Amino acid sequence: MDITEFFQQSAGKWVSQRTNHRLAQNQSEGAKSDLIIDVLAQDDPAVVQLCQQQGIDPAIALCGVKLSWSGVLEGNPKPQTGSSLLVLVADVEQPNQGQLLSQSNQATPIRGRYSLDETEVLTLVTDTPDLYAEERIWFANPNFRLRTSVVKRAGRCDVASFCSEIRMGGAPPAAKSATADATN
Repeated sequence: MDITEFFQQSAGKWVSQRTNHRLAQNQSEGAKSDLIIDVLAQDDPAVVQLCQQQGIDPAIALCGVKLSWSGVLEGNPKPQTGSSLLVLVADVEQPNQGQLLSQSNQATPIRGRYSLDETEVLTLVTDTPDLYAEERIWFANPNFRLRTSVVKRAGRCDVASFCSEIRMGGAPPAAKSATADATN
């Protein structure tokens, strides 16, 4: 599987259950959310705009990924909503790794790195002067994803998370269309 196929397999609506461990406070909290993942073409206006903001030629972007979520944190009845845009720019010689352009809820865009290893585990890393975040995502099967993340601030591990995601509605859209094409 290459990086584009990984995100195509991720497209769709997922129900996500997450446990966050706030290490400094010795606290854990649960969360449940609906997650919608849309894969965007490299010429999508949002992809082009983020590339241009980061000084990247949109023609070298592989694709964009729009993530939208709505959910609740344990003990907080107020819904949490948000969205992020990710744009993948592959290394020329190693397309399963490269730059990750990211923007969440109109915040300042940031750059990170992505890599998809031979076991099909995707690692996303963001490293700024104030924050280091590393997220690992993999499929247990086509309709079940797992994620772990670690967030460090001031050199100390601040939050560690584990998340399981179940696809709502069955097979990923790409698999459905391939099946439909084969029967026509």
